[in-house]
Amino acid sequence: MKRLWSLLLLTALLLCACSDGGEFGADSSDSTASAVSAASDIAKEESDLFTDRDYDDSYDESGSVHITLSGDSASSDSDAVRISGTTVRITEEATYVISGTLDDGMLVVNASDTAKVQLVFDGVQISSGTSAALYVLEADKVFLTLAEGTENALSNGGEFVAVDDNNIDGALFSKQDLTVNGAGSLTVTSPAGHGIVCKDDLVITGGVYIVYAAGHGIDVNDSIRIADAKLTVDAGKDGIHAENNDDSTLGYVYISDGTLKLEAEGDGISAGSTMQIEGGSFDILSGGGSENGTQSSSDSWGGFMGGRPGTGSPTTAADSEDSTSMKGLKAGSGLLVCGGTFTIDAADDGVHSNADITVEGGSFTAATGDDGFHADETLTITDGSIRITESYEGLEGLHVIISGGDIELSATDDGINAAGGVDSSGTGGRGGDTFGGRGQMGGMMSSSSNGSIVISGGSVSITAYVDGIDANGSLAVSGGYITVCGPTQGDTSTLDYDTTAVITGGTFIGTGASGMAQSFSEKGQGVVAVSVGNQSAGTFITLTDSDGNVLLTCESALSFAVVILSSADVVSGQTYTVTVGNLSGECTAS
Repeated sequence: MKRLWSLLLLTALLLCACSDGGEFGADSSDSTASAVSAASDIAKEESDLFTDRDYDDSYDESGSVHITLSGDSASSDSDAVRISGTTVRITEEATYVISGTLDDGMLVVNASDTAKVQLVFDGVQISSGTSAALYVLEADKVFLTLAEGTENALSNGGEFVAVDDNNIDGALFSKQDLTVNGAGSLTVTSPAGHGIVCKDDLVITGGVYIVYAAGHGIDVNDSIRIADAKLTVDAGKDGIHAENNDDSTLGYVYISDGTLKLEAEGDGISAGSTMQIEGGSFDILSGGGSENGTQSSSDSWGGFMGGRPGTGSPTTAADSEDSTSMKGLKAGSGLLVCGGTFTIDAADDGVHSNADITVEGGSFTAATGDDGFHADETLTITDGSIRITESYEGLEGLHVIISGGDIELSATDDGINAAGGVDSSGTGGRGGDTFGGRGQMGGMMSSSSNGSIVISGGSVSITAYVDGIDANGSLAVSGGYITVCGPTQGDTSTLDYDTTAVITGGTFIGTGASGMAQSFSEKGQGVVAVSVGNQSAGTFITLTDSDGNVLLTCESALSFAVVILSSADVVSGQTYTVTVGNLSGECTAS
């Protein structure tokens, strides 16, 4: 008798969302075309960025100039090398094979502006107490080759004293184009400044590098281009920093391969303009990691009702004017990822762009103190694997476009947020189709916005402690497999949108709170939306048709009071059975 009463009670709670669909909303083709255009604006061809000589680490030992370093002195077999105490100057185009140790000295390249100079480090140890150990002052281009199997080191002693009009602030400092290659290793130590500084283009095509720096690990003006390297950086500022204040098209980062382990008090990799990553392995710790992304304590869910603490807006060191940005990957005018393996632990955003982000491949595992991925403009994901284990908001952009990939994210606030206009996450306009119909509490706080979320493919799994999908504007689903798991407390919902939420294809399984709940406002396939009372985490949900065929099934990771189900097998107007735990009831799909 008790079970029968429970069944009747559940059936009474099945409030199906039934509203007229009308037009099925805007086509996503304009958003897709815009994303493709943004990616093409960023994309650079590897063949245009590297020369054959950049990859060539060979040299003729017998035809080279030899320099021997001997502690407090040096010697050479060529007049092109000028030695004064512990300062060694190279003045002509040639290949120089250098070996030995130089105590408190400098190796300076000061040749003609047309000279191409190759330096071969064959077991070199140079320290400078007050300046750069290697200083490239003048040349057309310098190639630094690390001889196979050798260990080399450049270090500064803890201060930089001016030697000319240039502001030398790195243990390796180059004013000209610099290429580093080879099969040896180089350790750079700079306790008072940057590690490697290049005021032009820095190219790395081979070698093993360990950089310790109080400032940026690698600091470049025009670009850094990495085709292959094993790079370990411990930096007091950014791990890799590219910025050109005079030309907005420069200050870019391009990486096609390599193994990078970056521990930075600032950003892992920061590009003033664009960043393009084609491949490689990245292990990035920024700002001490996500545990340092202190979120302001909140006694409310979305500022409305009492609930889980710690879900207010995150407060990181990046919030103050004089603080350091602590993001994993950061680009000023666009970021494109086509491949690579990324492990990111950041106090701020994991992946950030002041413009667009396009992900066409790669594998990400990220824990962040703020957003997993944040684009000020459009975030586009077409392929790849993204696992965000910890974040404030998982994916955020003015426009979020997902057409492929495997995405799994956990967020203390919104799972996916289209933050157009005023970000009204948690309290924003719910003027669409609520379970109680239009005019109920769900539509009370309407606001306008031009943000959008478009999902046409891929697998998207969201666990969010505020809104699962929050479109400050519109939502359109035409494909993909989407699961949204939200909480029951307070002003939260599975779906939160300002204007329309359209579903014309794909599979959608959502659970969450009932107080401010919305379902899809326009439908090209059937939707079952039911209120099921308060259900505990771990409860199984099953949708079956009139013949007893199981169409959808899931287990909710959080407690819930609402279920939204839709797939190509669900037909508007037909009756389905929703089973929640041990309880079942019938509902007609809208």
